[in-house]
Amino acid sequence: MAFVNPDRERIKEILQSSDVIAVVGLSDKPDRTSYMVSEAMQAKGYTIIPVNPNADTILGQKSYPSLKDIPVKVDIVNVFRRSEHTPPVAEEAVAIGAKTLWLQLGIASDEAARIAAEGGLNVIMDRCIKVEDSILLPGGKSKT
Repeated sequence: MAFVNPDRERIKEILQSSDVIAVVGLSDKPDRTSYMVSEAMQAKGYTIIPVNPNADTILGQKSYPSLKDIPVKVDIVNVFRRSEHTPPVAEEAVAIGAKTLWLQLGIASDEAARIAAEGGLNVIMDRCIKVEDSILLPGGKSKT
């Protein structure tokens, strides 16, 4: 059976119930999409945790070499890596107990989706988290 993203109402629930987003492949270069998207999500009230082994800090936050090095609970693992690199990320997302694996616009992997889903995670692929958040939560994130 082909993968289908959750419907918009479910995506809205995922965003509303999430606070901490680990961003795998977050660049420290302000002109990169990963930086701009993460900066916008940070401005909306989400805690952004950079996952980039080549940077110490990004967006004012300590960067970690891998998901397993993050010392706090992660709600969403947002991925800015090429599709072929996502299955190991999915395995780490399952291992750390994340709630959702989110592959950014243009990124999709049936294998990563299978790994994450079998590990109990929500899976969203080929969607931009910033766009979805702007559409579904235009006034900002609210717990109500």
